[in-house]
Amino acid sequence: MDSSKDQPTSACHVVAVPYLGWGHINPMMNLCKLLASHKADILITFVVTEEWHGFIGSEAKPDNVRFATVPNVIPSELVRASDMDGFIEAIMTNMEAPFELLLGRLEQPPVLIVADTFLPWAIHVGNRRNVPAASF
Repeated sequence: MDSSKDQPTSACHVVAVPYLGWGHINPMMNLCKLLASHKADILITFVVTEEWHGFIGSEAKPDNVRFATVPNVIPSELVRASDMDGFIEAIMTNMEAPFELLLGRLEQPPVLIVADTFLPWAIHVGNRRNVPAASF
């Protein structure tokens, strides 16, 4: 589910992309909720894979935080422990292109990308698109 067109435009659009693991998704979502609670005219797009959206898509979040998805280009969370090296390799190599395509489809371009520190490619995407990017 890509809800990138569901919300009206806001003055400030932030795209957040966590490393796909509970210990990374939860802190990133908490940061997004905190930002959303302090600035009424902010819109935050939280980017996960389709599988992860199935895990967290129904959790409570502010109206100005929405989900957008990229395809499942990494091994499933349900089997990743059996090949952690393959999972890490996939995160580092397979997610960049779908993430950049998603940014191009957003109705409102982001003014900032907040990326998990384990996703250096997200910073490179921001640089290529002239969007400031911060590592979290």
